[in-house]
Amino acid sequence: MLTNFDTHEVFNQAPPFAGVNLYACDPALREGLQREGGGWAAGALDQLGAQLGTAEVQELARLANVHGPRLAGFDRSGRRIDEVEFHPAWHRLMEMMIGAGAHAAPWREPRPGAQVARAAQYLLFGQVENGAQCPVTMTYASVPALRRHPALARAWLPKILSTEYDPRSLPVEHKRGALIGMGMTEKQGGTDVRANTTRAEPLAPDEAAARFGAAGEGAWRIVGHKWFFSVPQSDAHLILAQADGGGSAGLSCFFVPRFLPDGSRNAIRVQRLKDKLGNRSNASSEVEFCGALGWMIGAPGRGIPTILEMGSHTRLDCVLGSAGIMRAALCHALHHARGRSAFGRVLAEQPLMQNVLADLALESEAATAFALRLARCFDQQDDPRQALLGRILTPAGKYWICKRGPAFGAEAMEVMGGNGYVEDGPLARLYREFPVNSIWEGSGNVMCLDVLRALGKSPSAAREALAAELMPGAGLDARFAAFAGRLLEELPLRLQDEFGARRLAERLVVAVQGALLLRHAPACVSGAFVASRIAVDAGGAFGRLPAGSDCGAILARALAA
Repeated sequence: MLTNFDTHEVFNQAPPFAGVNLYACDPALREGLQREGGGWAAGALDQLGAQLGTAEVQELARLANVHGPRLAGFDRSGRRIDEVEFHPAWHRLMEMMIGAGAHAAPWREPRPGAQVARAAQYLLFGQVENGAQCPVTMTYASVPALRRHPALARAWLPKILSTEYDPRSLPVEHKRGALIGMGMTEKQGGTDVRANTTRAEPLAPDEAAARFGAAGEGAWRIVGHKWFFSVPQSDAHLILAQADGGGSAGLSCFFVPRFLPDGSRNAIRVQRLKDKLGNRSNASSEVEFCGALGWMIGAPGRGIPTILEMGSHTRLDCVLGSAGIMRAALCHALHHARGRSAFGRVLAEQPLMQNVLADLALESEAATAFALRLARCFDQQDDPRQALLGRILTPAGKYWICKRGPAFGAEAMEVMGGNGYVEDGPLARLYREFPVNSIWEGSGNVMCLDVLRALGKSPSAAREALAAELMPGAGLDARFAAFAGRLLEELPLRLQDEFGARRLAERLVVAVQGALLLRHAPACVSGAFVASRIAVDAGGAFGRLPAGSDCGAILARALAA
């Protein structure tokens, strides 16, 4: 019996999506890991999936976003410190990611499938909290660039490759582990980094020796600013600046540590933290270099090619990150639909809702399959065909998969209705996370122009690499064969078509996804994907699967019991 204080009984609410092994419930991830060469990591990923699916870890993600970073510019005595303070939940998430090796595993233990295993790991972390992935990504991507400078590599790589997370503000030699950030864009340039005005001049050898001894060799003094300076609490950053060595050396890449060899703080002034739409647990900032010291990485005037080597790995992580958020949004939406009824029927059993959910499931599985296949290209950089395929598919995938994210998140949120829209659950946060992967490391137009450049450098070889990837699927479906044939036939005509570059990038990704699903996914998945994205144009609202699609089988696979 209700008392005067009991106005209603709570029922018909799905329980939180928790206590779930995120790896075990995802057949597409498990199969892709084996297929692309990372199967040896299955045991560790199963353990990680169980850990990340707990309510406790989901609460860490919530707290890290509710209690975002705070800039402490000065200490109580008025001394400049430029420190960023984080909630303990942030540090716990970072401990988990660094401890698992998400920042360095392929460099620590290179072996066949190492990039694929790390990609699967990143896909799992992406289902929980995305702000903490930013410093992990940049640290991971910095290693190939740092290896270009043997002296810096000797001092820094042991700390970067460490699996100990050490957030203390100390010179690197006193730390158990180190993180690396990036700073490229300026107010007047943004994507056009050639417009950067930050300048660097070589420090006089006698001054460098007097201040730092042998450690000061090759130091440059840097004056300027960065409009977006990612993860200011990092132990060092890779930045771009105009090098002036008496002549105009041009835009170059510099390694700028927080602490100098004598233990003093480098002259990097954090002006403010960015107030961002999403990615709110992570600190992004504006800084000024007031005579900061840095060391050149790579050749003078070759800063963009040097930083782009780092950029190719960060772009891979944009694809992985978006695919991970898609998977999270799908799981929460499908779990909700299985646990809630409307008009006398469970939501997940209603035909139109099944269409929407199955369409989301197809998009998520295709993104996962593509991301793991792309990671194999990074594993096989010694194979010219795989390396070329990676150069084409990395920007194409970053364009299309990241572009699909916001619409995917909005549809998943709509499945949950008002419960998805409010901040009490994770869907609103996940939705806000989607756009950053499309913007960071090159927006959509930049990615599509990079696709044209990658194709144009070796058109015949590019066509051969794509044909080798697509043709095994052509014999399995006539509609796909016609689509892939047209794409390959028209490719030479599209290389100069900047106006149509987005359409080309989209078709490339959808074609690779279709080939992967036709060869490796159940017929219910591949058939519906081809019918909804190959036989007709991809895009538009979700929930447009044609009659005859086996939605029940697709959804049973999407979130396995």
